[in-house]
Amino acid sequence: MELYKSHKAEDIPDTVILRKYILPVYPISRTTFHTILCTPVNKEIAELEQIKAQQLTITF
Repeated sequence: MELYKSHKAEDIPDTVILRKYILPVYPISRTTFHTILCTPVNKEIAELEQIKAQQLTITF
């Protein structure tokens, strides 16, 4: 995401960013690229932190 955000501008399409900047570093498909862009990363991190906290408080 950092690499994408560093090159994203209004007049540059996502496909150009993928081809010029992302593919040389991360050889992924266009579908995978769009899946990554649409993933709510902050929400998933928060859910994982919540699960981790619950696991740490489980006692027998």
